[in-house]
Amino acid sequence: MSTEEDNERIKLLQDFIKIQTPNGNEVEVAKYIGKLFDENGISYKIDEFGDKRANLVAEIGEKKVDDVLVLTGHQDTVTVPNADAWHHDPFGAEIVGDKLYGRGAADMKSGLAAQVRTFIELVKEGYKVPGTLRFIATAGEEFGTPGANRLNDQGISKDVNAMVVGEASDGNVVYAHCGSFNYEIQSKGKSTHSSTPELGINALDGLNEYSNREKHIFDDAPVDEYLGKLVHSITLIKGGDQVNIIPEYGELFGNIRPTLAFDNQHVIDAIQKTVDDINATTDYELTFKVIHSWHPVETSPEKHLVQVAKQAAEKNYQDRDIQLITYKGATDASVFTKGNPDIDVIVLGPDNASVVHQTDEFTTVSSYLDTIKTYKDVVKGYFEK
Repeated sequence: MSTEEDNERIKLLQDFIKIQTPNGNEVEVAKYIGKLFDENGISYKIDEFGDKRANLVAEIGEKKVDDVLVLTGHQDTVTVPNADAWHHDPFGAEIVGDKLYGRGAADMKSGLAAQVRTFIELVKEGYKVPGTLRFIATAGEEFGTPGANRLNDQGISKDVNAMVVGEASDGNVVYAHCGSFNYEIQSKGKSTHSSTPELGINALDGLNEYSNREKHIFDDAPVDEYLGKLVHSITLIKGGDQVNIIPEYGELFGNIRPTLAFDNQHVIDAIQKTVDDINATTDYELTFKVIHSWHPVETSPEKHLVQVAKQAAEKNYQDRDIQLITYKGATDASVFTKGNPDIDVIVLGPDNASVVHQTDEFTTVSSYLDTIKTYKDVVKGYFEK
């Protein structure tokens, strides 16, 4: 690569990928970051909470103004269900041309590494943050968000004005994203021999009744200004023990992407109303249970943070046209904004959003290096308002 500094930047990302964190082991990444911050005089705290899970929070800034800007990313990745299908070692961080392969290369160790380098380089360059620049590295974003929820309970976001989430966005600026709502419908029936189904109540029929109604539960949900129509799906059905027994129990799981126009509470109310109606008008006995409830996040594209980020991205990602976009996914910001709904949030990170969670996941070295420069410009531009 062109410079010694670029080599250091790339090595950091490769080392991150080599630390295996599928749904856990974030403490090893946190300790690695902590060592780097120690070397550069950056104050931080690692909060371990069992089973090798850990969050890390760091801060720099002169606090001459009250503004608090956060750079945040998660340290975990999804699993590698079939490593033999990969053409590159999932934890080898192999570089071929401009592509750097590995689990987490896109989602989101490249964004996380770029944020770490942003802190280090701002300190090395002697840049004085007028307010507070905070770095939050979380555990467990890919399943259950235990790290973000723990931090939210600790009040991490109460003083935050703006937040940059480093998920892969191909350099585009995401100013709104949906929430994510996971739920379960349990169906209780009455078992009997399959030769006499009239003597039982088929629990799967109860789930089928709900499934048929689910197609239309949200027909009248308002269309969100930024995120459009509500997205909803039934994703898993379980039930039955034996082929010649009418099942007495079944369960159905679904996922919904709430918007501000039809938020999580509206989703809960709509599902509960449907379940109550089925229970009141049929012999089926259904129970509704919320599993996860992450909230939608929207920031006006006219806000200072969004405009500063767009300008920084346009300056540094010179091989592409930068767009202001929305997407249906959710991030840790869905948790942090529960503690402070007034945070301005964007998602901005390197390549490649289209290969997240896939075999041969990769980012590009060039976009990763451009992201570091972009983050530095976002920080400076944000505090110059």
